[in-house]
Amino acid sequence: MLDFTAVRSREITMDDLIVGLTVDDLRRLTDEMVDTMLEMIAQSTDEDVTFTPQDANADDAYALDEDERGLAWTLGHVIAHTTASAEESAALAAELARGVEYHGRSRAEVPWRQVTTVAQCRARLQESRRMRLASLEMWPDAPHLDNVYVTARGSVIGPVKRFVLGLSHDDVHLEQIAEIVRQAKAAREGEQLIGELVNG
Repeated sequence: MLDFTAVRSREITMDDLIVGLTVDDLRRLTDEMVDTMLEMIAQSTDEDVTFTPQDANADDAYALDEDERGLAWTLGHVIAHTTASAEESAALAAELARGVEYHGRSRAEVPWRQVTTVAQCRARLQESRRMRLASLEMWPDAPHLDNVYVTARGSVIGPVKRFVLGLSHDDVHLEQIAEIVRQAKAAREGEQLIGELVNG
């Protein structure tokens, strides 16, 4: 997978990282990211998906309900959120590649409270893979790589960068997924041990 460490430490720019990436590379990187997430939750249970972890940094500035702003995210919440963000990037990248002028966001997210089983998490990841790969089939043979827009912070975004920003966002959440899985497993094992002690 792409290593975004040097970008985040400002040793290189995102533009440096993506130099030379092709549509085939974007397909491969998508598969690698989704496979990584699937592997991370391979041993998870339904109970883990709705488990609320301890997260001192929980602060969702975009929460629709103000009461949920400081709520630690469940595994189902993270999967719903990160797949939606990557799909948005993929959809916008396809439009830019086709020469369509940037016209704003293109986001749709599965309500996270509806994601309550590990089967749903796996299905959401596989669905997201299919959607992202399908978006790359919309790229012309000669994509409009010079079709860019400038963000409020002055960043210039073209098709490849727009797609990779979705992967970067996925990458940001990998540590969070790993920590939720760790805490959920520890909680399950703790409950099992207590049950064994109580039942002799």
